[in-house]
This record gives sequence, structure tokens and C-alpha cells, in this order.
Amino acid sequence: MALARLRLLDRYGLLSPALSATALRSLGDLRALCTLSTTLRSGAGEDEIERIRREFDDAKRNYLSIPAAIKDMPKMNPQGIYVNKNVKLDDLQVYGFDYDYTLSHYSEHLQCLIYDLAKRHLVNELKYPESCLQYEYDRTFPIRGLYYDRLKGCLLKLDFFGSIEPDGCFFGRQRLSLSEIKELYGTRHIGRDQARHLVGLMDVFCFSEACLIADIVQHFIDAKLEFDPSYIYEDVNQSIQHVHRSGLIHRQILSEPEKFLIKKSQVFRFLKMLKEKGKKLFLLTNSPFYFVDGGMRYLLEVLFLNLNLLNVACQRNMKNIFAYSNILCIDYFHNLVGQDQHFDGNSWRELFDVVIAQANKPTFYNSDHPFRVYDTQKDTLTFTAVDKFLPDQVYYHGCLKSFLQITKWKGSEVGYFELKQESVSVFSIVIYFGDHLLSDLRGPSKAGWRTAAVIRELEDEIEIQNGDSYRFQQAKLSIIHDLLGKVHAAVVSTEKGQVYKALLNELNAERRQCRSGMRDLFNTSFGATFLTDTGRESSFSYHIHQYADIYTSKLENFLSYAPESWLHPPHDIKIMPHNAKVPASLFSTS
Repeated sequence: MALARLRLLDRYGLLSPALSATALRSLGDLRALCTLSTTLRSGAGEDEIERIRREFDDAKRNYLSIPAAIKDMPKMNPQGIYVNKNVKLDDLQVYGFDYDYTLSHYSEHLQCLIYDLAKRHLVNELKYPESCLQYEYDRTFPIRGLYYDRLKGCLLKLDFFGSIEPDGCFFGRQRLSLSEIKELYGTRHIGRDQARHLVGLMDVFCFSEACLIADIVQHFIDAKLEFDPSYIYEDVNQSIQHVHRSGLIHRQILSEPEKFLIKKSQVFRFLKMLKEKGKKLFLLTNSPFYFVDGGMRYLLEVLFLNLNLLNVACQRNMKNIFAYSNILCIDYFHNLVGQDQHFDGNSWRELFDVVIAQANKPTFYNSDHPFRVYDTQKDTLTFTAVDKFLPDQVYYHGCLKSFLQITKWKGSEVGYFELKQESVSVFSIVIYFGDHLLSDLRGPSKAGWRTAAVIRELEDEIEIQNGDSYRFQQAKLSIIHDLLGKVHAAVVSTEKGQVYKALLNELNAERRQCRSGMRDLFNTSFGATFLTDTGRESSFSYHIHQYADIYTSKLENFLSYAPESWLHPPHDIKIMPHNAKVPASLFSTS
């Protein structure tokens, strides 16, 4: 091959006179010819590398121009609704809601409480060492969407395609290097066999679970004790479940609602608007009714207090009465709490056509469990068969099959149009709102319902992405990736000389610096929930693509959209629609 190439170069006059065809013919050693060919190509490659180095040096000098270049870039709306699949709001006839982290939102105190209660259960009931009590919840450590490897004991952050993030693998509280990851897993990509050992931590309640798992693993590492990582997961998960199922967490929240519940009266305004538009509403939650009722009463009481403040303002003839509240209309308060202005905690139930508690999602979507009527006065389940839903009743358990049979609500658009053509009076497209992509939304999406994910981290992460610091690092990273592509294209594997290696090391060091800078803006351990350190989509984003037609940070964001809006994904964005990308072509490096 080398001899043929040299002869071809000589034929077209591309060799120097010293290397004429005659001289070549006198060279009988093929190895010498190959060496000569490599030398020629290396010279050309080194020239190209030097050109790229000059381009890199120019780029570094031009970093100062990045802020001016990105200042006019459009910013994403932190309170926006982001769309994976077309949704026509006017066609939605039935709205379903989860309770925790959907209708209600909680302060950071809740994660600390769950962590502490589960930690005590580990020590007191499962006989873990008392030294484990020293650990405290670290809000800076976990993010949503991590995976725990029950075989190897690592907490992992995966990208969109199921590969381990280079800086996203922790054994206990220790970050593993890329070489340690490859030594442990063989490759960054998680295969099907390995994936069977992974447990997804997908909802907000998993923050405390992820932190406690890492701390317990670290305890065994520090104590130099052998342990089976699967046992730690089982014990921590059992303790977390005990906190919820025993009612410990519910009683503590209701005893101090002002500490744990975030006051958001706009949620009721959104629900009331839906009712006025003739929509059907249902509540489907795994929480017990007394807990939901207590929380909704507290939030409704906040709304009632706002009404009193507004009335006082009116009586004093204050011009800017809205300084007391962000609710737009006094009539709205009167309609919900009554014209007599006496607080009625049961008013929230009037917003829902069906209330279902302790639904046991995700089993609810594929089981045959019957519905039971819950007696709110006696705190017991009745023995009467449920063949219809009454607005003044509360229901427990049940299943999707019975729910659809009783309500006659069709979940899919196909069902909606079929029913319209047959002139049947009862038809609907159902949308369900929840925060847990797997427990809340996977079942409804498979059943033909439209789905909406409520993800509170979205708002903060968009704010960070809109900031100059993130966009500056993202722009630098885009330039570095462009230069790395040129370097790899300029030199083949057999011609990697010292000049090439030196430039490659510099570019990789610059890339690592950009990635860590972007990561630390979100979370110093795992970075962003939706993004990898390179600004690409995470595994959590993959699940949003799979199971959420739309997603937003809170329900109230829908108040900014007309009820007749047609939500559709931007045609020019093929990734998560809220993640704007900074192209390298925006900046001149020459």
C-alpha cells in the first residue's frame, strides 16, 4: 500500500526531485518505503496540528468576547410548559392529579425529616451501628434520576443512552475516577445484564434515600467491614417505606404544616378555572385521605386568610389591594370559600368529581383491585360494592380497569373521536399530572391518557441555564469540542506524535475544566438533573421523553396559557425543548 501510494504521488508530481520515481525504484526495502510514507504524512499532520493550535490560541484570546456574543441569545421561560408531544388543551375534558409534589409542594425540611426517621429505624429496628446516627442529610449531594447498583454498591448518573457519566459514579461518598469506573464496570455503557441490578431513584422523596444509601455505604467502607450492597439497599428502602406507611411522616407534617408545606394559593385558582370551563377533575394519590385532607385544608386556609386581607384593603379604600395577594379576583375567593366568608375546610373536595386515596400506584394501573368507600367519620372502609362515583364520597384502592368502566372516560384521542362520530354524549381525553415518571406517569401513558410531569427542579435549572456563567462555559465547551473534532480528523491513529499529544492534552484539560464548571453550577456532586456535564440529555430526560407529553415546574404555570392553547414541540429542537444550545459557529476563532 505504501509503495503504491508513493508511486501515485510521483505520477502526479507531488514528490520532490530527490524522491523521484527513479530514486524510489532504487529503494528495494519495503520497510523503508513505509517509514518514508509515514514521515511525509506526519509532516503534513503536524502542519495541520500547528494550524489547529493557532486556532486554539486565538479561541482562548477570544474567550473575553463570549459574554457579548451570548447576551442577545433568547432565554427560556422558567415557568413555561415544555412539550414532547402535541397537546390541544381545549380537547382535554378530564384532569387527574397526584397529591404530593403536584398539588402540594414541600420545603427542604421534609427531606431532613425523612432521612432522620429512616436513619433511626435502621438503628433501632434493624440494629445498624449507633454510629450511623451521626450522619445528617446533605442537600448538596443527591439529585433526582440517579441509579443505585445493588451489585456493586455505586450511585450512578447515566446519560440519555445509558452510559455512566465520567464524574457521576460514587461509591459511598467518594467519587470514582474514569479509570476506576472502567476497572469496575469494564466500560461506561451499562449493558442489559448490568441494568438488572440498577434501581432508579426517580421522585423527590428519593433524595433522602439516595443520601442515606451513600452514607451507610461510606460507613461500612470507613469501618473496613465487608458488606453486600443489595442488603444496604433493601434495609434503607425498607426504612424509607416504613416512614411513609407507618404514618410517621404524615403526622409530623400535619403537626407543623407551616414548616413543611409551601403555601401556594394559585393552585386552587387553576383548579377553579378548570371547573368553570366544565372540565372533570379527579384526585388519585397513594397518600391516606386524612393526610391529603389536612394538607388541602391548610392550603385552603391560606387562601381564606388572603380573602380577609383583601376585604380589609377594600374597606380602607386602598388603591393597590393586590399588594396583599397574587390572586387576581376577589370574586374567585368568594366563589370558593363562600359568600359568608366563614372558613370551610371541606371546600376543596367540591373541586373534584372523584377522590381516590391509597391507590397503590403503579399497581393501580394493571391490577384488578376493587374500589372501597372510605368512611371519613369512622376512619374505616365500608362493605358496599362501588359501581358509581359520588362527589361527596372518598374512595380507596381500586384499579384503572374499574375506574374507566365506572366513569366511561376514554383516555386516548382515538377513543375521543370514535365516540364523537357515534354521537355518544360521554367522551373525554384524560390528562394526568404527577411528579414520579415511573409510578405516576408510565401506567397512564400506556393506558392512552395524556401525561404531564410536574418537576420542581426545572425552574431552578432553567434559571441557571439562562445565566451568563453557564452560557459562558457552554460556549467554551462548544469551541473545544469543535477543535477536538478537527484534531482527531487531522491525524490517523498511527501518526500521533508529540505535537498531537500535547495539543490533545491541553484541549482535554480545558474540556474537563468547562465540564466541572457547568456541573458545579447545579450540584457539585452530580450536576444537573436534566443534563450531563457536557450539556447533553441525562437518563432522567430520557424517561421524560418516554412518559411525559408535557412537563413544567408547577401546576400554576398553566394559568399563563389560554385554555384553548395548542401546545406543540418546537420543530427546530430535537432534544429537551428547554435546553438551548450555544453553537460553536457563533464565535470566530480565526
